[in-house]
Amino acid sequence: MADEELTDPKLYLEETCKPKCVKPFWEYQACIKRIKGDESGQKHCTGQYFDYLKCVDECVALKLFDKLK
Repeated sequence: MADEELTDPKLYLEETCKPKCVKPFWEYQACIKRIKGDESGQKHCTGQYFDYLKCVDECVALKLFDKLK
């Protein structure tokens, strides 16, 4: 067991879940394009980013606990 390299299953599951969250991802990308020229720093895409992360996290949560020992 000491020679085995442990891997985090969450990282793998996040990569498999990202394709299932295309809509929030594209909304985030559209927001980035929309505010690209903002010089004031007042505009941001935090809400869209958190929506995307929430989608990925919810997908991962369904599978992650089955992989843990």
